[in-house]
Amino acid sequence: MRTKLMWAAGIVVGIALAVAVVAGGGGSPAPIKSAAGAGDPVAGAVTFGETCAACHGVEGTGTDVGPPLVHPYYRTEHHADAAFVLAVRNGVEPHHWNFGPMPALQGLTDQDVADVTAYVRQLQEAAGIE
Repeated sequence: MRTKLMWAAGIVVGIALAVAVVAGGGGSPAPIKSAAGAGDPVAGAVTFGETCAACHGVEGTGTDVGPPLVHPYYRTEHHADAAFVLAVRNGVEPHHWNFGPMPALQGLTDQDVADVTAYVRQLQEAAGIE
């Protein structure tokens, strides 16, 4: 019985740690970093326009084929910066919207993703989403 309780406690702690890491731990978002350095929203705007805008809209407000990223669902506390990396690298199944799944995107570097994330966070901030 004690062994089962220890396993259950370990699983609960592990899940709590995983949620804390994915959620970013709350508070003010840290600068968006990649292996190449901090995200540049100016460069991110260019990459977003070339790679993301067809589905997510020129200013992240969505289209008929992709959801808005400038929306409270994508605030830092709900979708940490790591969620953008995971979406680009692995694709994502829809969980907030009735759009099809987003495929993984090829050809973007870690720096590109950091730049796009910085641009999206800048758009969110300008729209009052923090």
